[in-house]
Amino acid sequence: MDAGLDRSTLVIAAPILGGLAALVCALGIRALHPLLVRYALARPNARSSHATPTPQGAGLALVGAVVGLGLIAVAVLGLPAQPLVVLFAAALLLAAVGAVDDIRPLPALPRLAGQILAVGAVVGMLPAEARIVPELPALVERALLVLAGVWFVNLTNFMDGLDWMTVSQFVPLTAAIVLFGVLAGTVDAATTLVAALLCGALIGFAPFNRPVAAVFLGDVGSLPIGLFAGWCLLQLAASGALAAAILLPLYYLADATLTLFLRLSRGERVWEAHRSHFYQRATANDLSVSAITNVVFALNVVLAVLAALTLAVPVPPFQAGLVGVGALAVASVLRLFATGLPK
Repeated sequence: MDAGLDRSTLVIAAPILGGLAALVCALGIRALHPLLVRYALARPNARSSHATPTPQGAGLALVGAVVGLGLIAVAVLGLPAQPLVVLFAAALLLAAVGAVDDIRPLPALPRLAGQILAVGAVVGMLPAEARIVPELPALVERALLVLAGVWFVNLTNFMDGLDWMTVSQFVPLTAAIVLFGVLAGTVDAATTLVAALLCGALIGFAPFNRPVAAVFLGDVGSLPIGLFAGWCLLQLAASGALAAAILLPLYYLADATLTLFLRLSRGERVWEAHRSHFYQRATANDLSVSAITNVVFALNVVLAVLAALTLAVPVPPFQAGLVGVGALAVASVLRLFATGLPK
């Protein structure tokens, strides 16, 4: 727990900040909607999951809510300023890259350079004593963390291709991290409150994105969401809860990574848009958008419960077994999406 912020304060601050983030995000989307309709329409194409032009860019309101209220929390609650300011600055950099890409698509290299810079700055703020895999040399571990962070930012963007998909993934994930911080003190107050802000902002965004969506996040939102969530998971892993940090994002990790390798094996240009993700294949197998996102939400609740059990019983063989159970649950959902319901 951060100095000067006791558990009782955190119990009060987390839901208040989450509620404010939901309100600020929702009001921001309402205010931005006319501009997004005019300047940032996502028009359907062969790779789209939507059938009519839909404004994108609601992520601008979401990121603004998290960063703005996060800076207020730093000032009012005495949270550690330097790592959070770096996190928020990196998120704004990704938001800027995403905003440009939403309006006029950028080449892959400038996008990747911005992502490496943002993730590298965040990973660089980890204390020297914060180790995830102590058996690795420190520099090797940090380089791998940057690589993993860039992949997580990208896969969050790749997976944001269906109404409510990002909400279904990250509301359970961030809510779990908030509970881990508030109830068990597994993560520090800064991580708990960033998770609460992101959870609240996503809840504020959810009514506008429910099928059929009135607005999309856009890259301006999905890239920073990947950074915020990845930072929270990194803090969770650095606290010694590696199994929980693996379980919480396991569906996204599995769907995006398996899809990447399958596309590589077919010789496809993996940097180009496509409709090969398991959740996208599910729509071709007669599963409705609501059914898909409900399954993903339920799966993520199960993964959160398994993650909580790894914290309750911190015995490595038991934790490994729970990760295995989570992997089986994810595999069953991927199979359902790939093959559809039995006839």
